[in-house]
Amino acid sequence: SPAGGGEEKPAPRPTAAAPPTDPSQGKLNPTTVCRPVAPRIGRFIPLAPTTLAETGLSLAQIESLVLKYLLNCGTASGRDISDQLRLPFPQISEMLMRLKSEQLVIYRGSAQLNDYDHQLTELGCERARRYSEQCTYFGAAPVSLAEYCESVRLQSIRRESPKADRLRTALGDLVLSKEIFSQIGQSVCSGHAIFLYGSPGNGKTSIAERITQAFGPHLWIPRALCVFGEICRVYDPSVHEAAPLPAGEAKQLNVDNRWVRIKRPTIVVGGELTREHLEFNSNGATGIVEAPLHMKSNGGTLVIDDFGRQRIAPGELLNRWIVPLEKHHDYLNLPSGKKIQIPFDQLLIFATNLEPKELVDEAFLRRIPYKIEVPNPTEEEFRELFRIMSPKLGVEYRDGPVNYLISKHYIEHKRRFRYCHPRDLIAQTRNFCEFHELRPALSNEGFDAAVKNYFAVL
Repeated sequence: SPAGGGEEKPAPRPTAAAPPTDPSQGKLNPTTVCRPVAPRIGRFIPLAPTTLAETGLSLAQIESLVLKYLLNCGTASGRDISDQLRLPFPQISEMLMRLKSEQLVIYRGSAQLNDYDHQLTELGCERARRYSEQCTYFGAAPVSLAEYCESVRLQSIRRESPKADRLRTALGDLVLSKEIFSQIGQSVCSGHAIFLYGSPGNGKTSIAERITQAFGPHLWIPRALCVFGEICRVYDPSVHEAAPLPAGEAKQLNVDNRWVRIKRPTIVVGGELTREHLEFNSNGATGIVEAPLHMKSNGGTLVIDDFGRQRIAPGELLNRWIVPLEKHHDYLNLPSGKKIQIPFDQLLIFATNLEPKELVDEAFLRRIPYKIEVPNPTEEEFRELFRIMSPKLGVEYRDGPVNYLISKHYIEHKRRFRYCHPRDLIAQTRNFCEFHELRPALSNEGFDAAVKNYFAVL
């Protein structure tokens, strides 16, 4: 986004649980749309503020957003400003009348639907520049920290406790033994941290990335927070995927547009993880604060891939999270030095090729209650993977070449099976067929060529 922070940023009002539905119709029951319901019964839905006070922001904070936006765009109608700040037009209209009475803005002309085009006065420009020196953000109005914490509690991943059917659907395209499936299910149902370990190529990351699908599909998160006067961005398009409600349903529910409905997030980080990713980070040029990684993953899954190979030592990382792992909240320092408490509410998964005892001591491992080894596939599972992956990759499956591969290139060379091998070898066989203008099918010659390429230096 531009240095001015023109990208929309968030700000809602006291949120509430959502209305129940009519099970016979599968649609919202219009008689209960505006009635908050108990979290156990209904969904969480942030409701739009009906007054400026209900935004949880001071008049000065809203004023700064309006003035900075007008300073950036020059002239804007009341509805343009309402859309930018994601606040209802009646509340923005009230604020603009106040700013006009204080000679900070003037009307430049009439707009549609009883609206006006607005422009800053010289006094308004001066005040807007002072606001911009502190923080350039002029996106969606932010939400209060208390409101955000309550939303995380009401949408907690620990309220889900998915059972076998939902997990089976999430992991349906993976070949797993009943024992491993049961272990994963127990850990997911508990909501506690998981340690996946085993040889490379056996699907630890694939398992971790799919687990989120066993939980509810959507969450509401604010675009930004206001914490002790500082703007903190929460919604991050690089890790969050928006899943907006249909316009008609959002209007019927009176949704607060400062919030974004997203797909339950799965955030995967590997060797690039540093301690800075675990703290609030302030952009000195804009004055905007970025939320830490584990805050962005609240309500979803945070996967620490290749654990032990990060630029932060394993012991230091786990020591940083001792309290959050047990108490499900974390304490963070804002750039101003003030300390705040935030929810730590995600399924935390550590995936590694290394032995757990080689990474951390017993005291740390105790705080990760589920240690699950992902073993090499059996020969039967290995063969099944060829049957599954061949049609997916557009290659004709044949038993004979698979028997040849296992006998010639695995048993004879005492090579271990890996879950990733069938996919990779089939892909190489397909490339062999395409280059030699052959029908895409498994063959002894194709496997010989693939093995020579794939295992050349192993």
